[in-house]
Amino acid sequence: KMTQQMRDLQLAQARKPPGPSSPNAAKRLYRNLSGKFRVNYASFDEGSLVGRGEKEKLRKSYLFQSNAALFEAVELQDLDRVQEMLKHYSPEELDLNTPNSEGLLPLDIAIMTNNAPIARALLQAGAKESPHFVSLESRSLHLSTLVREAEQRVNELMAQVVNEAPSADCSEKEKQLKAWEWRFRLYKRMKAGFEHARVPDAPSSVHLSVASSSSLQVTFWEPLSVNSAVVTKYKVEWSCSPTFSPLLGEAVIDKLKELHFTIQGLVSGTAYHVRVSAYNMKGWGPPQASVPPFAVPSNWREYDGRAPRRRGQAEALDHLLGQVKTVHQHCICHEPCKNQPQSRKHSVSKSLKHLFHPGSKFLKTLKRGLYLTAIFYKDDNILVTHEDQIPVVEIDDTYSCLLMQDFLWLTKVSCMWDEILWLRQCVTVSQSSCSCILQTRFKMLLAISQMQGLLGIQDLGQVFFEPIKDKQGNILIVTLKEVKTNQTFESVRWVPICKLQSGRKSVSSPEEPTALDTLLISLQDKLAYHQRSSHALSAGLYLGYLKLCSAVDQIRVLVPEQLPNILCHVKIRSNPNISREEWEWLQKMANVEEPVPTEPEADRSQNPLFQELQVAIKELMTLVNIPLQEAKDFRLYSQEVLDFGDQVSFLLLLPPSDDVCTAPGQNNPYTPRSGFLTLPLQIFELGEER
Repeated sequence: KMTQQMRDLQLAQARKPPGPSSPNAAKRLYRNLSGKFRVNYASFDEGSLVGRGEKEKLRKSYLFQSNAALFEAVELQDLDRVQEMLKHYSPEELDLNTPNSEGLLPLDIAIMTNNAPIARALLQAGAKESPHFVSLESRSLHLSTLVREAEQRVNELMAQVVNEAPSADCSEKEKQLKAWEWRFRLYKRMKAGFEHARVPDAPSSVHLSVASSSSLQVTFWEPLSVNSAVVTKYKVEWSCSPTFSPLLGEAVIDKLKELHFTIQGLVSGTAYHVRVSAYNMKGWGPPQASVPPFAVPSNWREYDGRAPRRRGQAEALDHLLGQVKTVHQHCICHEPCKNQPQSRKHSVSKSLKHLFHPGSKFLKTLKRGLYLTAIFYKDDNILVTHEDQIPVVEIDDTYSCLLMQDFLWLTKVSCMWDEILWLRQCVTVSQSSCSCILQTRFKMLLAISQMQGLLGIQDLGQVFFEPIKDKQGNILIVTLKEVKTNQTFESVRWVPICKLQSGRKSVSSPEEPTALDTLLISLQDKLAYHQRSSHALSAGLYLGYLKLCSAVDQIRVLVPEQLPNILCHVKIRSNPNISREEWEWLQKMANVEEPVPTEPEADRSQNPLFQELQVAIKELMTLVNIPLQEAKDFRLYSQEVLDFGDQVSFLLLLPPSDDVCTAPGQNNPYTPRSGFLTLPLQIFELGEER
């Protein structure tokens, strides 16, 4: 018998001790474990354990109990308990795919009792069906055997209970009888579920899209009717023939968290037909052809054969920087300057140098000038000096106003913190020109070196997009960096941000706060900006809105507060690739004179990109508070698709030419709602690169 073979296999493997003696005992075990399967083994008294062997034995005991409890939770159809156990235990710890003594897995029980919610939860956790059921006949025979043996056991126990006089032994037999009656009903329900089930219908929908010049993406949805049996896997097939003969390939998907699959290794320019079928315990259902019925792997660059914009740019910049360094290598500026004590090598410790050198200390107050402050934070803590002050160093005490070009230059320097000493040496040789700009920038480099030396770290992080100014004539440039590891710093320590804000005694009035007071008041906003500016978009194709405004000394770009490193945008679809056919259509639309596409309505309705763009444009116009009727004068940027890596791409929506950049004093009737800000264009470009 198959059941006997499975039991022999279990005994041979000697996997685990026998299960609960009855379903009632299992129920008690399962209930008692409601709080136990969260046990932390490190919490046991180490002295009470003989050694690692005892600890491992204890661990295995709890894992076995959790495995038995999972089986009982599935049998009792307790979805909450199943989800809780899957959350607290890994599939390996639960032995999720190891059969019990009856040759069944938790997923087998769930699908044969047609408990779809529990079956889906198990499938998403990685559960599989028993490998012993190689055919419908083997599954049917196994279930019949389980039902027959359970019925036989019930009859035996019933005869014993009827014939024996009341006693303790008889009472135990009655408990066993009730337990086996419960298991008999369970097996009959499983057998009936299997017999009434049929193969699933075809997937309700199969969508085919072009993922790249060598791949296609298939997305599908569950069948409308699974015919009393949960779908446990899907099969994707592809061929160059609409009859699928010959078949070029197939893939079985049994990880059902996301119902999609990417077919790799295809030939660019070749049409491929795709279909998908579903499987349940009764077998494979009929296939569903994709929509569209075929697709051709391609990429928009194939339209005119252009190369990626950024190909080789990083390598070229590194090579150029190397050439510049080589030219300066034998220059006088490469030699350490004798009049700069910060660049000399001392045999004494840094702490002694900082103690006796008056110019190498953090400042406590500001006295009308230009300053640099570095904000290092971790969770809700911030780095401060031993006097509980934010680290501040002076750049120039005679600098009354900060020119925007100097500030933007400093933001570019922040991309090469490790090269500050080399930059100082190169700027030094040019000081003879007495250029005010060079003098200021050299002092900036000196202040950066001083901050790096005092903190003992090179990377000061990202420069905040605008300096803080006060009415006393102070200008404070802020850098921000999140510390994710347990780094040690010199001359500073960690304190909670709330403690720093509540403990500082302000020396200014609320009407005219100093730059330091303003920094503390707005600290949370600046940290939030820094965290958001490092967030990345999920994979997909996006529609971006380009809106600029100019001032006397800079151009600023409109961005969302939640993602200040990205233009205002909405997501078009999850597939980032624009195929050659889609790009040809976009070029055709860009060349027509009329604002409304001239192609027939039927053709447009069958163009997925057209429909996706319609939805995205409406959503974007609502987002930036522009009436939809104004969008008829907008246009798509048709020169290229903006690719950000392999997973994110953008199409740009542009206002009319006269409205792309708002001039100073120009009236803008459509002001975006709250949730947006404008960044200097150079700052935005740096954030995009990061």
